[in-house]
Amino acid sequence: LDIGGTKIHGVLVGPDGSVRAEHRAATVVGPEGTVQGAVDAVLALRGEVSDDGAPGAVRLDGVGIGVPGVVDPATGSVRYAMNLGLDAEPFALAAAVSARLDGVRVVLENDLNATALGATVLLDGVGDDLAYLALGTGVAVGLVLDGRLRRGTFGLAGEVGHLPVDPEGLECPCGQRGCLELYASGSGLARQFPHTGPEPIAAAVFAAADAGDALAVEVRDRLLDGVAEMTQMLVLSLDVGAVVLGGGIARLGDPLLAGVRSRLERREGSSAFLAASGLASRVRLAPPDVPVGPVGAAMNLRGGER
Repeated sequence: LDIGGTKIHGVLVGPDGSVRAEHRAATVVGPEGTVQGAVDAVLALRGEVSDDGAPGAVRLDGVGIGVPGVVDPATGSVRYAMNLGLDAEPFALAAAVSARLDGVRVVLENDLNATALGATVLLDGVGDDLAYLALGTGVAVGLVLDGRLRRGTFGLAGEVGHLPVDPEGLECPCGQRGCLELYASGSGLARQFPHTGPEPIAAAVFAAADAGDALAVEVRDRLLDGVAEMTQMLVLSLDVGAVVLGGGIARLGDPLLAGVRSRLERREGSSAFLAASGLASRVRLAPPDVPVGPVGAAMNLRGGER
């Protein structure tokens, strides 16, 4: 299950890794709503296909759940999942869901970590060594290194959105100035570019830039520069085989990918060292409709291994 602030996306994964059924439902915010929503999704998926392929209930080996917030996989608890109505107090989500499913094993993981794990098996050619760069309301990275999740000592691995790139830049809610998230996220775009229309802010910025709006061009270029900066940092610090661009902004598709790659190619053109690293060729787009999040959550039942 991939549980977000607006929807629960679930898949039933067979022993061979294939997706046998899929389910979506609206999220009900709050501890009780989150637990019951997860249980309802599992029951719906169990009823869609049986072990022999006919309608009926399947035997579950376990349930993997990806949620936003600060997750402690060892205890199955989550904190600071604000868009789920879960605050600073640890909430034992895994135990609560397991209790309502007759003791079935439940494993909890941060949603972005789960998504990165799912990307290793569902996206062609990325292998088992990647950074999944989620460009949404904020910016963060899920890391799979040598086939294993990298969470970090305190769960902070991948918080690249709060790397400052301009000490004299805009003030960030985190208390620093000039953080990457201020320029390369949906919230960052909204701060810089006035927009009241129905289309997503990133699409509005790119459309206005294409039409010659000077402010939009400036904002778009800051976004592309920021993503290129993060890509170079990830490759040079971790030497990941692929940097996969996901999240809402990645739905821009080819204009985003081409813009980031062109900036990396310019850097390669002025540096033999960077050219040898193949920066631009490592950047990929996550297909928008591939269930990397819930599949990764299911894979996490193996202990965070590919």
